[in-house]
Amino acid sequence: MSEKKRRMSAAMTFIVLFGVVSLFSDMTHESANSIRGAFLSLAGASAAVIGFVSGLGELVGYGLRYVFGWLTDWTRRYWPMVLFGYALDVVAVPALALVGRHGWALACALLIVQRLGKAIKKPAKDTVMSFAASQEGVGKSFAIQELLDQIGAVLGPLLLYLIMLIQHRDDTFSDYRTCFAFLAIPGAITLLLLWLTYKRFPHPENFEPEPKEYVPFRVSKRFVVYIVGISLFAFGFADYSLIVMHFSRQHLFTAAVLPLLYALAMLTDAASAFVFGWLFDRHARLSLVVSTLVAAPFAVFAFLGGDVTSLLVGGTNTGIASTCAIIGVVLWGIGMGAQESILKASVATMVPKRSRATGYGIFECCFGAAWFLGSWLLGVLYDQSLVVMVVVSVAAQLLAAIMFWWKVPKEE
Repeated sequence: MSEKKRRMSAAMTFIVLFGVVSLFSDMTHESANSIRGAFLSLAGASAAVIGFVSGLGELVGYGLRYVFGWLTDWTRRYWPMVLFGYALDVVAVPALALVGRHGWALACALLIVQRLGKAIKKPAKDTVMSFAASQEGVGKSFAIQELLDQIGAVLGPLLLYLIMLIQHRDDTFSDYRTCFAFLAIPGAITLLLLWLTYKRFPHPENFEPEPKEYVPFRVSKRFVVYIVGISLFAFGFADYSLIVMHFSRQHLFTAAVLPLLYALAMLTDAASAFVFGWLFDRHARLSLVVSTLVAAPFAVFAFLGGDVTSLLVGGTNTGIASTCAIIGVVLWGIGMGAQESILKASVATMVPKRSRATGYGIFECCFGAAWFLGSWLLGVLYDQSLVVMVVVSVAAQLLAAIMFWWKVPKEE
C-alpha cells in the first residue's frame, strides 16, 4: 500500500510540474495571440494575408498532430518530441521582436513555426500526461493541467498590458516588439522547468503498467462516434476572434475592455475544466453531455443578445445587450474548458497505452480540421445572416451532445 501511495504521489507531482510548464508556455504564446493580428497589420500584412496565415497556422498546428502522434508511438521517444516541440513553440514567439517594420513575411513564418511546435509536442505531451493520469484519475488530472494552463493564459495578456502601460510610447509597432522581447522570460522559464521535469521523470511511461498482452489500436465504433462528436463540437464552436469582431462592430465594449473579456473567458475555462474534470471521473457520460449543453447557447447570447433585447424591450438597450454578450463569453469559456480537459481525458479511456499518441493525433487532427472549417463557414454566414449562423452553431453543439450520450456507457 505504501508503495502504491508513493507512486501515486509521484504521478501527481509529475502532473503538477507539467501544469506549471504549461502555465509559463501559455504566458508566452497566448500573449502573442492577443496582439498577433494588430502586429501583422502594422508589419505590412493585408487582412487577406492575416486570415490566410491564421488559417494555415491552425491547419499546421492540428493537421500534423496525427503524423507526429504516429511517429511518437512508433519511436516511443516521448521526451524528445515534447522537448523539441516546446522549444519551437516558445522560441518562435520572442523571435518576433526581430521583425522589422515591413517584415510581415518573417513574422508569418515565425507564427507558422510556433504552430508546428505545438503539432510536434501535443500528442506526446498528452500521452505522457495520460500515463500519470491513469494513477490519479484522468478527468481530475487533465483538469489540474488545464487549470494551471489557463492561469498562464490570463497572466500573459495582462503582462503585455502592463508593459505597454509602462512604456506609453506613440510608436505601437515598437511597443509590440518590446512585448515580444519580454516574452523570452516566460519562454526561458518554460524550457528550464521542462528540462527539470525530464530529469526528474525520464520514463513517465512507467506510471501506467504495461498491459498483460499487446492490444493493438483498432478504430472501434465507439471511437468513431466519439470523433464525430468532437468534430461537431469543434465545427459549431466559433473562434474567439469572430466574437470579438462582432462586439467591436456593435460597439458593445470599448477597445480597452476587449482583452479583459478574453481574460474572463480564460478564467471560466479554468474553473469549468476543474469542475467537469472532477465530474468525469465519477460520471463520464454526464460530464460530456452537460458541459456541451451548457456551452451550446453561447452564440445566441454573444451574437443575438442585442437583437433579442430589442424585440423584448421594444428598442435598443446597450446595457442589457452587453450583459448578454458577457454571458456568451462565459458560456464560450465553459466550452473551452471542456475541450481542454474531459474531451482529452476520454481518449485515454478508449485507446491502448502503446497506441495512445496515435489516438491523440487522430483526435487533435479531426478537432482542428473541424474547427477550421466551422470557423470559416460561420464567418461566411456572419455576413449573410446572423440568425442562420447561430442556428448552425447551436445545432452542431446539440448533435455533439447526442453523439457523446451515445458513445459513452453509463459507467466507465
